[in-house]
Parts: sequence; C-alpha cells; structure tokens
Amino acid sequence: MTIPVFLANLGYQKIIVRMLLPKKHFEKRKLEHLVENQTSYHLNNAEMHVFETHQQAQQVALKFRQPVLASMLTGKKVMHLEHVQPFDFLPGESIILPPDAPMLIDFPEATMQKPTRCLAMTISIDKIKKIIGLLNENLPRIDGQEWNFMDFNFQFTNDIAIHGIIQRLLFLFTENHPSKDLFADFMLKELVIRILQKEHRENHSVQTKHLGGEGRLTEIVKYIHDNLSQPLTIQHLSDKAHMSESNFYRVFKNEFGISPVDFINEERIRLATRLLRDPDKQIKEVYLECGFNSLSYFNRLFKRKNQVSPRKFQAKNKISD
Repeated sequence: MTIPVFLANLGYQKIIVRMLLPKKHFEKRKLEHLVENQTSYHLNNAEMHVFETHQQAQQVALKFRQPVLASMLTGKKVMHLEHVQPFDFLPGESIILPPDAPMLIDFPEATMQKPTRCLAMTISIDKIKKIIGLLNENLPRIDGQEWNFMDFNFQFTNDIAIHGIIQRLLFLFTENHPSKDLFADFMLKELVIRILQKEHRENHSVQTKHLGGEGRLTEIVKYIHDNLSQPLTIQHLSDKAHMSESNFYRVFKNEFGISPVDFINEERIRLATRLLRDPDKQIKEVYLECGFNSLSYFNRLFKRKNQVSPRKFQAKNKISD
C-alpha cells in the first residue's frame, strides 16, 4: 500500500516558472498512446508517473488503486470528480485524491504541439508514517493535536519550496546515480512536511473564519482576518498572543510553515483577488482596503500570486463576465 508523494507548485506564492521534465524522460519514454500516455519511474520508497495527452479528448476515465497527488505540468484539464463541481486543472496546481476515486477528464486544448502533461507521485505508507512521527516529535502542534495524513481532495497551488523539491525529484527519478534513493529520502521528508503544514495552514484559516475556535494562534489568525486593512506588526501580534516576538515568530512558523508576515500578505492578496472581481473597484481603493501602503509592493505580490498585474486581472475578469 502506498500513499501519495505530494507534488506541486506553491502555496502562498504562485510559481511563474513552470516545472520542466528532464531531457532523459523524452529520450527514454515511448509515446504509445495519444491520450494519457503513461511513463513510470521507481525508487525504493516512491514512484512517479508522467501522463501525456496529445489530442483533444473528453470524459477519459482514470482511477488509481492508491492515494495519489496529481500535479499539472502543462496544458489544461477539466476534472470531473464525485461530489465536486467540474473545475479547470492548470499548471502550478495539485490535488490529493483517495484510492479508487473515479475521475472523468476532458482535454479541451491538447495537441501534438502543445500536449497536456500531469504528474502522479506516490511514496510508501511506512515512509510517510516515519516522517509524520518525526514531525510530531520535533515540531508538535501548539493545539495539542498530532500531525496526521492530509485530507483527500485537498486542492492547492504549489509554492516555491514545493516546486523546487518536485523539480529536483523529477531529475532524480530519471538519472542513474547510485545514491539517488538516499538523495530522494531527504527531499521526500521535506516535501511531506511542507504539504502537511500547508494543508494545516489553509484549513486553520478557513475554520477560523467560519467556525471559530480556541487557542492562541486561532485567535491571532482570526484577528488577522478581521484587521487586514490595518497595520499588523509582529510586536502587536505577539503581544496579543502573550508571547515574546521571537517565540511567537518561531511557534507560528513551526505551526504553519510560513512566517507571520508571509501569512498576512497571503491573506491580503486573497482578499484583493476577491475584491478585484468587481469591475467598479479602483486599484487604489483595493490595495488600501487590503492594508497595503505601497502600490508597487502590492502589484509585485499580486502578480507573483496570480501571474498577472491587478489591472490585467480585473480587465480579464470583466471580459469573462
């Protein structure tokens, strides 16, 4: 039994540079099918499968016997999953799926010149258990709960750190280095931990907004959500948490895998993204409402997250509406 190796592109900053398949993949792989051609690679504790589609297709059925994390490389899929509205699956995005989850997939844009490519990676369940045990021992959660397997159907945008790990793993899977299993072991540990922290951070953020909760960090996250338009400093937040600044910074980053400042910026950009769907909103009005006092800084963070400037994002959504 295996459980997914979690790949992807970034959590709090969206990757602009797309993940690249190594040259050795194209030298060795056989293109036997134009729809979902599969090439598989194996390490001691992990497997990687590359799927390539070179022509338009609809309602292609796919199912994995093991839990899997699918991550888009190039092109576009439209995913049809049980109990979920159909959604576009694009480069830089990943989703964790449970075993035997039925999928129907559309490939509306795939051609020989511009194929759709996707990864699916798994690692052994024993390996994941060891990694989670290491995490619980060294970085216990402040709420007293134990780290555990991430929820299925967790869909997210890959962050820079995760992107880099997966890109390196892609290289390792296809090379013939005698120590590649050892190298991969270190990266798999970091990859699983970063995904767990990312899932915890996003779930914590949603639950704090909609369900409330108890605990010092829960109260801080709720305070951040309620005061995004106001100045938010580490000193002020640590005072509210009744911690020293250094301890607050350490505990927050250990819990969520991201610094308080990056978390605040992530939430502000998420708010700005929602606000800019209103064509009548002015850019200046939005960035001030989201707590930014510099237009250039706001533009830089927004483009890093959404791959387009605020102005182009708003114009694009206005046209699509």
